[in-house]
Amino acid sequence: MARYQVTLAYDGTRFYGFQRQTARRTVQGVVEEALRELGWQEASILAAGRTDTGVHASGQVIAFDLDWAHGAETLQKALNARLPDDVSALDVRAAHASFHPRYDARSRTYRYRLFCAPVRHPLRERYAWRVWPPVELPLLQKGADYLPGKHDFAAFGRSPVDGGSTTRRIFEAAWSAEGPYLTFTLRGDAFLYRMVRRTVSLLVRIGQGSLPPATVQRRLAPPHEPVQGLAPARGLTLVHVAYASEGAET
Repeated sequence: MARYQVTLAYDGTRFYGFQRQTARRTVQGVVEEALRELGWQEASILAAGRTDTGVHASGQVIAFDLDWAHGAETLQKALNARLPDDVSALDVRAAHASFHPRYDARSRTYRYRLFCAPVRHPLRERYAWRVWPPVELPLLQKGADYLPGKHDFAAFGRSPVDGGSTTRRIFEAAWSAEGPYLTFTLRGDAFLYRMVRRTVSLLVRIGQGSLPPATVQRRLAPPHEPVQGLAPARGLTLVHVAYASEGAET
């Protein structure tokens, strides 16, 4: 019996999030179903985080124990042969017996992509949010500049654990232009439920000139007035989970 660490990519469009649910298609559900075909007998896989309905991933990390005698490369091929087309094991490797993808993570990186257009664009909108009126990149960044550091993000989301802390540390919050898209990269030690999507929603209103950039600073201070609005899930992707072996920030 050995523990394996797997990096997953998935298109979240047809999933009701990551976490297993009764009678609903989830990423965890299809991965566990594939593993059972390979002799896996545990109750649940471990994961770095739980993405919402419609959210994508290119760097989700899971772990599980499996009695497998054929090596990690063969396990990757066997797993991918059993997974549906919208999920893939990008990397499979043996891990330390105590490895936990959530508790051992030093940082997580999300990216949100949007584009500005007055009419819908079917080929872009599966993985991006169409915004109109247009936003200004300098205003987006001015709002984002308040995010790095250790703050109480109670206005931006709730803890995944009842009564848990809402304080999080952000290492990077940067907007960039990539062709027709504007991409927001947010890297932190951990995130609250829907924190990234509420942050993007607020920054878009700032980018459109509806709110001043300092609104972010005010939401980070008491009384933590809740941020209204939620950016669509389709623009969000979990792109990387970093661990100590990578020299991640602590």
